Amino acid sequence: MNDRADKAVRAPMRRREFLNAAGTAALASTLGLASGCAHLGGHESRIPVGSGFYGWTQYYSREGKDAKDHIDEVLSAVRDCGYEFLEAGVDLQSPENNLRLGEKMKAKGLTPICIYTTLALHEAGKAEENIARLLTAAKVCRDAGFTTIDLNPAPIGRVKTDQELKTQATALDKLGHELKQMGLKFGIHNHTPEMANGAREFHFNLDQTSPKNVGFCYDVHWVFRGGIQPLDCLRQYGFRVVSWHIRQSRGGIWWEDLDTGDIDYSAVARFAKENHFTAPYSVELALENGTRITRSAIENHRRSREFMRKVFGC
Repeated sequence: MNDRADKAVRAPMRRREFLNAAGTAALASTLGLASGCAHLGGHESRIPVGSGFYGWTQYYSREGKDAKDHIDEVLSAVRDCGYEFLEAGVDLQSPENNLRLGEKMKAKGLTPICIYTTLALHEAGKAEENIARLLTAAKVCRDAGFTTIDLNPAPIGRVKTDQELKTQATALDKLGHELKQMGLKFGIHNHTPEMANGAREFHFNLDQTSPKNVGFCYDVHWVFRGGIQPLDCLRQYGFRVVSWHIRQSRGGIWWEDLDTGDIDYSAVARFAKENHFTAPYSVELALENGTRITRSAIENHRRSREFMRKVFGC
């Protein structure tokens, strides 16, 4: 899992351009409510911190369980660990389930904020069909209270052609425009495939779409694993960040909680604070071959929430 593409970082924006463009149960009673704030022009604005559902599914899977069958239990744990929201996936097949998810979150004292999906957008005909499916589900997500759609363009098992990337970029722009009309924010996410060949697809998705329509879901570790240093990425695309995914590794292998490791999150947090970033954070404690598990899912998520308070101040 140490595959790294060559660095491909464009020239950073000038600071003025950047700033102009940027614009909680026993554990709960012990920890108290999440209390991080960002100081914006003398006012305090709450930056919510959520928990990614994917990591929970892996812990449940280790016990032979499907986390979806225990969603109420997961939501209670997320709340009791001090998080404000759970970032789960958009249900494209049964859109009404997105409303049910939002209602369950609210019933547990959580706030629907970010929700994630994957969609194939590289073939013109299918892209239009998939956009329509997501827009139908997105309306329900919005009505449920969600504010941000994070999307990873589906990988296809090979490098996408120039034409496929152009079709994908056009689809992303159209989708972003339609979501914006609904009052939703939209951010592109990536995994390893997009980082191949000098992060060709990663850069294409961002460089060939309009910042007005398409934001950036900055998954710090996936970008880092792809060969781009966190601060270099922020200097180039930070003004487009609408959401974050946060994870740590040591020796290139995902760590069980957020702590010190391969990524200097103190530097990342400092950059975010200096540039007045207010996008929500999702802590995603994913597991992979080699990840050492020494604590429970609850304890690792609790410790990671405390890390976000200490390091990011939120």
